[in-house]
Amino acid sequence: MIALPYLQTSRARIRLADTSDALKLLQFRVENRAHLAPWEPLRESEYYTLTHCVKSIEDGRENANLDRGYPLIAFDVDEETVLATFTFANVVRGAFQACHLGYGVAERMQGQGLMREVLEPGIAWAFGELGLHRVMANYLPRNERSARLLAQLGFEREGYAKRYLQIAGVWEDHVLTALVRSDD
Repeated sequence: MIALPYLQTSRARIRLADTSDALKLLQFRVENRAHLAPWEPLRESEYYTLTHCVKSIEDGRENANLDRGYPLIAFDVDEETVLATFTFANVVRGAFQACHLGYGVAERMQGQGLMREVLEPGIAWAFGELGLHRVMANYLPRNERSARLLAQLGFEREGYAKRYLQIAGVWEDHVLTALVRSDD
């Protein structure tokens, strides 16, 4: 059985949410709705409800129990506020041992190096405890912040996918990147 992460950085505590965190997740979603909208799929109004947050947390914990995905939240050190979220999604085992990484940072924390700070131990956990060989992350070509962040983390460009994902209601091209565990 995989031990769920409880990671610490100088500014954050990183773990799976539990249902008692639903109000904190809702606050993050509502406060960052406009900030994250250009980079995410269109969201129904239900997404911004406490009920949906509880369901998202329950589904996330179930995905983790089934080793399908790990939606992690970076809280402040007092675990009162959500600073960022990131997910190791679409975990594939067997000969592949890989997943996709998605992430978002609170607007008020943008440009302060927080996403890198929380992703470094998160990725180390994915390569260590999860035993993954490859973490893939894709970004919109115009998202220069994500391009820089992924390059700083060691991700390498592997391709370009036309009309790859529907973001903000539009089929968008994406740059495909991956980070491969160095000791394999």
